[in-house]
Amino acid sequence: MISKENIVYLKTETMKIKLQGFASDRSVLLNGVLLDPKKSQKIRNHSPDGFNWGYGGSGPAQLALAIYLELYGSQDKFPESYQDFKFREIGALPIGKDFDVEIELL
Repeated sequence: MISKENIVYLKTETMKIKLQGFASDRSVLLNGVLLDPKKSQKIRNHSPDGFNWGYGGSGPAQLALAIYLELYGSQDKFPESYQDFKFREIGALPIGKDFDVEIELL
């Protein structure tokens, strides 16, 4: 028999972010603030050309890394690989088009 004392409850907190992307210049706003690829390029330069989205390549990797650095501060605080986030969320955005989405993160 399982008693209440033997049950462990895991607290999961979620964070909602708002992402807006503009295909004309490949700029991206995170919660209304313009992201600059230079900060993430100092950590890992996936894409000298900056951000992109809608596929699983270097531009989306640069964007995913920039988002996670902005949200979590450093790689050792990332809740998962930014590459996983790239494939799941950034790669699913419409390629070559503007977007305006809310994403819920654990």
